[in-house]
Amino acid sequence: MSRIGKKPIDIPQGVEVKVDGQLVTAKGPLGEESVNVRPEIAVKIENNQVILTKNSDSREADALYGLSRTLVANAVHGVKEGFEKKLEIQGVGYRANMEGKNLNLALGYSHPVIVEPPAGITISVEANTKITVKGANKQTVGDVAAFIRSKRPPEVYKGKGVRYEGEYIRRKAGKAGKK
Repeated sequence: MSRIGKKPIDIPQGVEVKVDGQLVTAKGPLGEESVNVRPEIAVKIENNQVILTKNSDSREADALYGLSRTLVANAVHGVKEGFEKKLEIQGVGYRANMEGKNLNLALGYSHPVIVEPPAGITISVEANTKITVKGANKQTVGDVAAFIRSKRPPEVYKGKGVRYEGEYIRRKAGKAGKK
């Protein structure tokens, strides 16, 4: 049985949560997020908390119990505080800047790489080498950050490329040379 699924989700001040059948909608200062909970899981609101319970003791219900609780908790947290991912660019001549809402990356290609953020996502650049992706939906924020990183992943010989903040890249020695 999931220990995560048993934990109730506190509804913070300024966030409104509605349950309509299997659809849980959280509305807050940063927007609105909806989670469609599977029928194996029941959702109810009591004492300013969202409580999830299993409808059966099947293996599938056990597997979905903690997942469903985490998805609803992420929606509630996202509309209140939001999520962010930070990226760093390393390499000579590699830089980023904003053109309106779009992110313009110079990553050593013969052309600039333009990234257009989806709805609900904001991208900001600090010091030409630090990119911040913010939004209310945790999965979308992670997807956009991974998409930006995929445009030039860090390489193992010099470490050049786009990486997550604090990501460690194992470096290779390169050629040994003749002796």
